[in-house]
Amino acid sequence: MPELPEVETIVRELRQDIIGRTIVAVRFLNRSIWRRGAPAKKHLIGASISSLERRGKNILVTLSNGRVMIVHLKMTGRLTYQGPNDRIRKHTHLVIDLDSGQIRFNDTRRFGYLDLVAPEQLDTLDYLSILGPDALFISREDFVTMVRSKKRIIKSLLLDQSILAGMGNIYSDETLFVAGIDPRRVGAGLSRERVGRLHQAMIAVLNNAIGARGSSMNDYVDARGEKGSYQDQRLVYGREGQPCKKCGRKIKREIIGSRSCHFCASCQR
Repeated sequence: MPELPEVETIVRELRQDIIGRTIVAVRFLNRSIWRRGAPAKKHLIGASISSLERRGKNILVTLSNGRVMIVHLKMTGRLTYQGPNDRIRKHTHLVIDLDSGQIRFNDTRRFGYLDLVAPEQLDTLDYLSILGPDALFISREDFVTMVRSKKRIIKSLLLDQSILAGMGNIYSDETLFVAGIDPRRVGAGLSRERVGRLHQAMIAVLNNAIGARGSSMNDYVDARGEKGSYQDQRLVYGREGQPCKKCGRKIKREIIGSRSCHFCASCQR
């Protein structure tokens, strides 16, 4: 599943490519991807793209008519900007024709979704209102207070979108390794100093991954159809049985809190 760095990469690239572009046509190739049914085309056609932002793993596209299109990529979704003559790939469910280029939504497994709402509806959407502070922007003090107030396993805390929005399996594993914290530790049992280091590690890992345009181990591509490169920098995620890059011992993989977790039992305490 695309996580914060992948979604942030897509948003930053789309800002460069589609802000100010006008929607001239819409093709619904699969109406089932819309959470509340495909919207009337009149709510899209003629509007221009005003802004894009990320909320957790959601992409919000604000139109000049005030409506907001929300996209969640889930497991295999792709949101790309392409030329009108580019071949339309299998599993493409939406094509938005702009006055220059196209926005396309493609999803092999069809877990992703889109929504189109009026601006006053944004705060009423449960899948947005439930989100906690953004992992990339939460302050050190707020993060320390949050973690140390929870009697939950730290791996599970980092993955809970209602507590910390945007994190997923890849970057929670990488963050815990950089911070030297065992993923099985309980948040409330960690010192302020250690949680502070965890916050520092999280921000560094996320920014490094954004700089690499995300991780492309399966389906993910950025807004221009290119693969990211963070997978080549991974320290623990997906490296079960391989030597730790710090101590040389084998990376372990365990199910922690119902989620797969990769870590070094020697380096992480």
